[in-house]
Amino acid sequence: QVQLVESGGGLVQAGGSLRLSCAASGRIFSGYALAWFRQAPGKEREFVAHINWSGSNTRYADSVKGRFTISRVNTKNTLYLQMNSLKPEDTAVYYCAASLASYSGLRPMDYTYWGQGTQVTVSS
Repeated sequence: QVQLVESGGGLVQAGGSLRLSCAASGRIFSGYALAWFRQAPGKEREFVAHINWSGSNTRYADSVKGRFTISRVNTKNTLYLQMNSLKPEDTAVYYCAASLASYSGLRPMDYTYWGQGTQVTVSS
């Protein structure tokens, strides 16, 4: 079992920055691939970024590439999402997720454990 708790969301103006954190507890954190997803009202949950178990491989949705950076510190059991140049369309609840594999896919169904989410609101 893995427990995930996100933090760092909030209200920011367009062009601003936020850093989300996801603290993990439970089973060994360092062996799992991790990801960030987001869900806006009335829309399906969508992939944002993925990082493999060691942090050596990252992938991003086209909509956030060049603006967001995913990272992890395994010794702290923490996942991060640095979000820069935020846009109103980035407004959503952001979720961290853990896979049971060291490298995983980009679909919600590829992930077993989920946090409760943190709200990010970007005003224009």
